[in-house]
Amino acid sequence: MDRPHDHPPSPFRHPPDLDTLNALSRDTAIDTLGIVFTDVGPGHITATMPVDARTRQPYGLLHGGSSVLLAETLGSSAGNLCVPDDRICVGIEINANHLRAARDGVVTGTARPLHVGRSTQVWDIRIEDEQGRPVCVSRLTLAVVPRG
Repeated sequence: MDRPHDHPPSPFRHPPDLDTLNALSRDTAIDTLGIVFTDVGPGHITATMPVDARTRQPYGLLHGGSSVLLAETLGSSAGNLCVPDDRICVGIEINANHLRAARDGVVTGTARPLHVGRSTQVWDIRIEDEQGRPVCVSRLTLAVVPRG
């Protein structure tokens, strides 16, 4: 039997919209790396990123910086869906543990909230390969600041 705490309420103040998220990414680093938002739901946001010449390091592996850019994109985008219109979220700290190499294909990242407060947020981001194996786990801390 489901109890209220089995499915926490969505932290999103604004209804997540894939078309809007992808449109906001045009002509940015997000677009340059081929990141595409693919799923939003109560309490999560997901995007994919190709492992190709744009995202690999010289040894043919997914660049750790590319994984971090995907992680910060997911966490920051999710965080900004949780704040009033007069506020924005900006990253103040991110860490990443690179667990497995990826050489090709597509990786998928999903961000979920750990803490959504009035002045800070903390997001957990997990990036997996096409077989569902963990490639990178990351934690992003955001500051909630006045817009403008």
